[in-house]
Amino acid sequence: MSSIAATAGEDFVADSRTRRRHWFERGVHAVLLVFAGISIVTTVGIVFILLLESLQFFGEVSVWEFLTGTKWSPKASPGHFGILPLFCGTFLVAAGSAVIAVPLGLGTAICLSEYASPTVRGIVKPMLEILAGIPSVVFGYLAIVFVSPWIRSLFESAELFNAANASVVVGIMILPMIISLSEDALRSVPRSLREGAYALGGTKLDVSVGVVVPAALSGIVASFLLAIARAIGETMAVSLAAGKRPQMTLNPLDTIQTMTAYIVETSQGDTPRGTLSYQTIFAVGLALFLATFTLNIIAQSILKRMREEYE
Repeated sequence: MSSIAATAGEDFVADSRTRRRHWFERGVHAVLLVFAGISIVTTVGIVFILLLESLQFFGEVSVWEFLTGTKWSPKASPGHFGILPLFCGTFLVAAGSAVIAVPLGLGTAICLSEYASPTVRGIVKPMLEILAGIPSVVFGYLAIVFVSPWIRSLFESAELFNAANASVVVGIMILPMIISLSEDALRSVPRSLREGAYALGGTKLDVSVGVVVPAALSGIVASFLLAIARAIGETMAVSLAAGKRPQMTLNPLDTIQTMTAYIVETSQGDTPRGTLSYQTIFAVGLALFLATFTLNIIAQSILKRMREEYE
């Protein structure tokens, strides 16, 4: 009888633990579902506000003028609302930062993954993560006091605030993202591919460039696209380094203004709510949102075609 009672007690305790675990898992599932719902509602709310205010703006300014106009002066009389100068400035900064960060980032990632010892990798990678945590306003300050004088010493025609200045600091800002993601992608390549290449007589450089990089190309491209999206959306450093003159130019030594910098400038409280100048914030924000959204779609299609799976 005592053994039967003990067995029944153990079964009761096990059942109680199972029920508690079941209710705990359901509670965790409910909390995660609430968090996911908040994220979705927040995203939908942002898009709704952008569309609502932008529709009021486009009720007074034609979409064709907004997309094809070559002059941006919304506070002038009469105002000009062509977004191409802002788009041109954004493109200059994003392209310039990519030219700087992509080769440096990929080279550093290959060095850390294929050449560096575990000790060196353990020291360098945390330092890069610290670099990623520096506020963007600090990079903007460094651009003003250090990068801009250096550029002007090399090019006499360079203005105090210019696109090259912003490209340098933004390129430094997106370096940790490219290095970290690319290095993770390179290290995820199976060891068997490397050993097979070495067995065929390949050198370290041959294996790294000819085998490992192509095998990890989907992850590397993903890091590039994420970094470029970060460069497009960068605000404070670009506002301080690039200037506030929207103009159609491809000269990186000229003063320019990006879409994010204009949003910051107009959002400082000097523009009355409900005016056409105020609504330009949302129109430019919608254009920026659509640009990054399109970039993400292109990135997903590229990654789907380039993805490699290993067993």
